[in-house]
Amino acid sequence: MEMIIDGNEIEKRAMREFHKGNRAEGLRIQEEFAAKFRKEFKDKDHCPCQKACRYHGNCKECVAIHRAHEEHVPNCMRNMLNKKIRLLSELTEHTIANEIEPPKEILRKGI
Repeated sequence: MEMIIDGNEIEKRAMREFHKGNRAEGLRIQEEFAAKFRKEFKDKDHCPCQKACRYHGNCKECVAIHRAHEEHVPNCMRNMLNKKIRLLSELTEHTIANEIEPPKEILRKGI
């Protein structure tokens, strides 16, 4: 069975332990996730980004570049952040959507 990174249940379990203040158990479970990740993706592509990029799969450099220019976040983090933003947007009945014009490079559904 292929490992799923986004929304991984093992890592969610680790975070529940961290939130309860059980740091040792959280770290133990987190290492379980990391060990499975290292094994599963040792020789496989783990990057969900669909853009052709010279930093594809090189998270360390990709994140450093995005941190450095502070303009936007890596493509692989957008779904996660959009889920969080969508929850906040519900507070104003998603009216923020009327104020947003996406950059030309961003493709919306149905375009």
